[in-house]
Amino acid sequence: MMKFLMMMIFMIPLCFLKNMFWLVQMMLMLIIFIFMNLSLNINNFCNLSYMMGCDLISFGLILLSVWICMLMIMASELLYKNNFYINFFLLNIIILLIMLYLTFSMLNLFMFYLFFEGSLIPTLMLIIGWGYQPERIQAGMYLLFYTLFASLPMLMGIFFIFDYLNYLTIYFMKFFNMNLYLLYISMILAFLVKMPMYFTHLWLPKAHVEAPVSGSMILAGIMLKLGGYGLLRILILFQNIGMKMNFIWIIISLMGGLYISLNCLCQVDMKSLIAYSSVAHMSLVISGIMTMNYWGYLGSYVMMIGHGLCSSGMFCLVNINYERLHSRSLFMNKGMMNFMPSMSLWWFLLMSSNMAAPPSMNLMGEISLINSLVSWSWLSMIMLIMMSFFSAGYSLYLYSYTQHGGYNLSVYSFYTGVSREYLLLILHWLPLNMLILKIEYFMIWF
Repeated sequence: MMKFLMMMIFMIPLCFLKNMFWLVQMMLMLIIFIFMNLSLNINNFCNLSYMMGCDLISFGLILLSVWICMLMIMASELLYKNNFYINFFLLNIIILLIMLYLTFSMLNLFMFYLFFEGSLIPTLMLIIGWGYQPERIQAGMYLLFYTLFASLPMLMGIFFIFDYLNYLTIYFMKFFNMNLYLLYISMILAFLVKMPMYFTHLWLPKAHVEAPVSGSMILAGIMLKLGGYGLLRILILFQNIGMKMNFIWIIISLMGGLYISLNCLCQVDMKSLIAYSSVAHMSLVISGIMTMNYWGYLGSYVMMIGHGLCSSGMFCLVNINYERLHSRSLFMNKGMMNFMPSMSLWWFLLMSSNMAAPPSMNLMGEISLINSLVSWSWLSMIMLIMMSFFSAGYSLYLYSYTQHGGYNLSVYSFYTGVSREYLLLILHWLPLNMLILKIEYFMIWF
């Protein structure tokens, strides 16, 4: 694992070379190909080096992190053309990638916490440094304070666990059960805010609306998955107490997910709509993890990978429109099928994946999560039926509103899309829909 970390660290000087935008991208692609050849053990952490290791949960999320970071650079071509502090932008992405890589590969709970919080700083710099509007400062403050407010109790909880167990190695924690209610809440609260769970979600739409396309991609693609990854690791410590208390989070998530799905139908900002749809999807993931059964863990993991690719691709589509019309409003982005018929196909493909149509990974994830929640309580079926219906509703609403109808007459010059944009969308859509062919590997992983 150390060799990949060294490879990323030695990429930092490349960021300051002139016209080396493409080289950083190629190096990230090389890391992906080398990393895919890791020999993995089904049950245990392997490829151990210092405090780092890799099991099959962290393997998929590290791969997704490098993939999304590569696509972030591809999506930010406008910064390169305008020479808008491009060197610092690349440096920011590499530092963020290093933080994420270390978060997912750390075996020590304190080091995991350190990099979990450290990944917030490059994200904040992306929003404040390359965002569009003056309100980005307020969005950055929301992001910072929501996350830090919830994570301080977690730090106290980690110190308490160390005092009690005398070690913080995540792997060995499965041999212990902690039956302390306050510790349970303090340890999982930071992850619930990061997911985000309903009631703690207000920072997400603000951050998405003000962030540049790269910021939105990394927020939707990876940052929300940090919370899910943390819950998958931490809940092993709280199995007994989780069986008594987890119903609270499941009820909040299902009720909140339904309300947010309805809220999506009231949005006029495309980015805001996609951000709220992320909250609805993540509420299903929280519910699945909290059931603490096989189907729930499997479904939440598959859903996290699928949603990371799908929502990132949708933010790219919104950005492609924004670069041409300079507006994210649904009232301005109408009748795009007249201007960009080829792009309309990609809108349809990604929207259909977002509503969990076959053959996307979202479908596999939703089937597993529905299986898990209905086996936990059949009453949850009522909420799940309505959530599935409205998720299809707002996806179709966004597609039909943007692609059909009369177009905006203020548009006087237009270009239909370049090969870079189509490649960017293909690289989101292909893994999202092709990984379903190897879904048996996900079944073995757990």
